[in-house]
Amino acid sequence: MELLEALALPAEGWTCLVGGGGKSSLMLRLMGERAGRGLPALAATTTHIGVEQGRAAGPLVGTLEKLEAARRAGLTACAAGTEPETGKLTAPPPEVLDRGLSLFGFGVVEADGSKRLPMKAPADHEPCLIPGCAAVVAVAGLSALGRPLGETCHRSHLACALLGVGPETAVTPALLARLLTHEAGQFKGVGDPKKFRVLLNQADGPEELALARETARDIQIWLPGTRVVAAALREKECVKEVFVC
Repeated sequence: MELLEALALPAEGWTCLVGGGGKSSLMLRLMGERAGRGLPALAATTTHIGVEQGRAAGPLVGTLEKLEAARRAGLTACAAGTEPETGKLTAPPPEVLDRGLSLFGFGVVEADGSKRLPMKAPADHEPCLIPGCAAVVAVAGLSALGRPLGETCHRSHLACALLGVGPETAVTPALLARLLTHEAGQFKGVGDPKKFRVLLNQADGPEELALARETARDIQIWLPGTRVVAAALREKECVKEVFVC
């Protein structure tokens, strides 16, 4: 099973990726799956991503002219601008995103940053969701489980306040599930639960898969009906299990 099917992503519209580390890998897998089916896909960011990550998704396009040329030439592209100070890719002009969706039909957007940590708590200005997006996928790494929250979560002070625990607290499936489903956590700004999915990355073995199952059960307590996918994004056959209540 491919991720497009496992996550039950709409065939059209923007899919926004939020949460912890693994978003870039997920974006590239989704882009590859679309291209493998002969279907167009546009990658983008509303925050920052690395240049290498953007180029891996397709030719970099920051203007309408380059966008249209990329669509004529192939199935994929990455819509982004460049920040001179850091050299990182940033959000393209709104007209590029609007025209890009009409040209490609399907887009994947990194709408959150996590400093490569497996968990994330959003600041006031985060996440940068595209209005009217078709789906939001919250990503978390199972490597956070059993480790101190302060070491595994970007903006851990916000997560501690949200969850009512200290930075030394070991992350449990229940705590991870609550952060993922909280309206001040990864569910922030989503509104419609039908748009929301969770991808639990790093399900590399039976122990991790068992933890993913426990986390999925806790997610269903807070947001019944949420589609949860356990995956190992570094593996060729990356989808390990799909949990649907």
